[in-house]
Amino acid sequence: MNRLPHILAGTMLSLGIAAAPAFAQQTGTPVETQAPNAPDQQPAFNGQTRAPQPAQVATIKTEVVAEGLPHLWAMEFLPDGRMLVNAKQGAMHIVGTDGKVGPEIANVPEVLANGQGGLLDVALAPDYATSGKIFFSFSEPRDDGNGTSVASARLVPDDQGGGALEDVSVIFRQMPSYDGNKHFGSRLAFGPAGELYVTVGERSDAEPRVQAQDLQSGLGKIFRISQTGEALPDNPFVGQDNAQPEIWSLGHRNLQSATIDGQGRLWTVEHGPKGGDELNLPEPGKNYGWPEVTYGVEYSGEKVGDGVTQMADTEQPIYYWDPVIAPSGMAFYDGDAIPEWKGAFLVGGLVSQGIVVLHMENDRVKHEERVALDARIRDVKVGPDGAVYAVTEQRGGGNSTIVKLTKG
Repeated sequence: MNRLPHILAGTMLSLGIAAAPAFAQQTGTPVETQAPNAPDQQPAFNGQTRAPQPAQVATIKTEVVAEGLPHLWAMEFLPDGRMLVNAKQGAMHIVGTDGKVGPEIANVPEVLANGQGGLLDVALAPDYATSGKIFFSFSEPRDDGNGTSVASARLVPDDQGGGALEDVSVIFRQMPSYDGNKHFGSRLAFGPAGELYVTVGERSDAEPRVQAQDLQSGLGKIFRISQTGEALPDNPFVGQDNAQPEIWSLGHRNLQSATIDGQGRLWTVEHGPKGGDELNLPEPGKNYGWPEVTYGVEYSGEKVGDGVTQMADTEQPIYYWDPVIAPSGMAFYDGDAIPEWKGAFLVGGLVSQGIVVLHMENDRVKHEERVALDARIRDVKVGPDGAVYAVTEQRGGGNSTIVKLTKG
């Protein structure tokens, strides 16, 4: 089995980070200065978009701790400080604390890596230290198309820095299948009682995306399941006719950011159309509107549907962006290494090319700041040392790096 080239640990790179954000805005003004794509749309409440920057902005330094990796989609820290990473094309690797990447882990299922598909998120079971169990999502090729699926397995490392997956089992499949290559989502997040939240997309195209409003369909939903894939008995649609019992919330577009906050609650950020990325605190049984209600416009510039931003029985986003940041990856910062970020959400930005820091107060965004990394950010994690780690990618493929952010 071929080993990827060793990657350099501790290499310092200049990534456009200084004492102030590279967006060159003054404290107290919004970091975003570009015109919105939908200038006639107005927020539903004060502070729903373009929050001011904080009075005190942390000075951040960066360090590349791993480079030359394949095109990554996700990373997770193992208890010993090594990193488990998922490569979009279907490989899983362990990255050592010295920055060296091990050989491919055996027995990863086949993935559909076309378009936006691939090997997607990865999460350790809450009892990983004793069970060795992991969960991962991927775009699964199927006889009638494809879709986002979730598998569990036992990770068995070896002495060469690699290892194998054992007892691999697909525990959940987003249904129906669809023969497309966009908007698979997805992120995995464990709640405080071991429940597993699974975020997916609505497959993008005009015909399937309307199923985000259909409880019989698993497109455009957040699911809440057990670690063996069953609907939990207190889910909002359990026992309801013509509804998938695994559904937690509906009306979502393409969910590639999710995390659990300090109170054990799920938060998500989803891709909007051209404008309209949304931060939400998804509640059971609630409808988040897509594609009937949204901020932003179609990529063509036309209205989405009737151009409606509010509708009865749908939820407003807690925050939205127009223009987009293109969110991917998310972490709740509860560390001490960067005190200014305590209690903030950290969101990876593909288009904004850095980390978006959301400072919260009473479940609203009080301040937004951005740390420019001059690279597309696919995933964000808080390390056991309290530092923040970001996975970069290149549009269309290419190699990824893992960047460590600490207080300067």
